Amino acid sequence: MKKFLNGFYFAWKGISYSFNTQLNFRIHYLIELFVFCAGFYLTLNTFEWLWIIAATALVLIGELFNTAIETLVDLVSPEFNPKAGLIKDISAAAVMIVAFMALLT
Repeated sequence: MKKFLNGFYFAWKGISYSFNTQLNFRIHYLIELFVFCAGFYLTLNTFEWLWIIAATALVLIGELFNTAIETLVDLVSPEFNPKAGLIKDISAAAVMIVAFMALLT
């Protein structure tokens, strides 16, 4: 049971790290708070809430994966490497696409 509960601790540690170190994660989080407040104000129905929750969750998940990839690239290639930069750019592009699709939603 302790191993199971430790998993939540480590997951929270990852979220905290992303929130404390990644400006884009904080921006997306604040935008999501605004979207949820707007949803309550507009009295969205259940179906609309499900779409909003799915879209916003995908954005935060994308940011978490982007942070993980960037951290791994920095570990593997601490000095400048064009391919390492390309990996980071591609990861950031994935988040941008998810964020844009969430905006459309």
